[in-house]
Amino acid sequence: MASNNTTEQSAFMFRDGYDIPVYGLANGKFYYVHIPAIVCIAVSLSCALAAITLSFRRKSYRTFFSKWSKSERLVVYLSTFDALFSVSHLPDHLQIVITKDHVRPRELCTIYGFMLVVFFAAQMLIVNVVAIDAFVMMYFNKKIYFGKYDSGLLVLTFGVPFVGAVVAAVYGQFGPMGSACFYDAVKGNVANLSFTTIPLPIVMTVNITLYILTWFKIRNQVNNLKNTLGPLTRTTNAPCKAARNMSMFVLTAFVQWWSVAVFGVWALVVNNPAQIPEILHDIGVIFTNLGGIMNLIIYLKLKRTDLQRQTNELRAASSNTTIKTLSTGSNQSKDSLSDCLTNMRA
Repeated sequence: MASNNTTEQSAFMFRDGYDIPVYGLANGKFYYVHIPAIVCIAVSLSCALAAITLSFRRKSYRTFFSKWSKSERLVVYLSTFDALFSVSHLPDHLQIVITKDHVRPRELCTIYGFMLVVFFAAQMLIVNVVAIDAFVMMYFNKKIYFGKYDSGLLVLTFGVPFVGAVVAAVYGQFGPMGSACFYDAVKGNVANLSFTTIPLPIVMTVNITLYILTWFKIRNQVNNLKNTLGPLTRTTNAPCKAARNMSMFVLTAFVQWWSVAVFGVWALVVNNPAQIPEILHDIGVIFTNLGGIMNLIIYLKLKRTDLQRQTNELRAASSNTTIKTLSTGSNQSKDSLSDCLTNMRA
């Protein structure tokens, strides 16, 4: 999220982001921005690593593409992207806090900005694909094929941002933005506008629209099936369950990135970014660094759902076994009674 330290007029006096003041030093908000950011990033990184570790402890990596559900694989992908996002963002904030200056040298700041853009965009694209997949599943009863070993998904969500970030780096678009390394606050306006300010609100709007439509379709379909068939079986409820699981990723992405989208839209409307309330920037510092926590919550929800399914299957199997046993015992009793009557007549 771009800092609003500079005005449109003074920006012409600056050569690059290193000429603007560090965000928060002048108004005493320096530590109020960076300390919460560092705490959130550290917690998010820990949660992302926990989600990845628990996923592979629960299921074998050998069956990752064969027996893991799509939602379970998405947790791993998003947690990995968010962990790499946090790894590149945490030292960025730490260096600024220690030095009370922009990250130097410029090459290091460029690396931080490059990684942030790649893994931020990768998360947004993968959630966009998930939203479309859930929508297509519910409205057209089809599943989007991600390619062998999810190659199509990974090339789109990682390859496209990587190529875009390389182009931006070649043209010197990365650098200090005031509170972190991202797009250069002076030289990076073209990349910021092309890759974040305009695309992000559009992608978020599409995702939320598809989420709402999918949610209504799930609710209506579940109600119709209950009225027609009674209690839903595992087979009849499978498409709704899969779409519902994938819709969780869309909702959590909205919670994480809504402030950046609002900031981008606001920046397009006003003539001067300084007119945007600073509180929106400060809120964004918190929410954008909660991705790992969101992914761990989704993992725990999927695990709980799977455990409930296994419990219900065991109860159903046990019930069927009991019924068969009682039926067998009843037949044996009837046979014994019939033998007794036959012997008495004899």
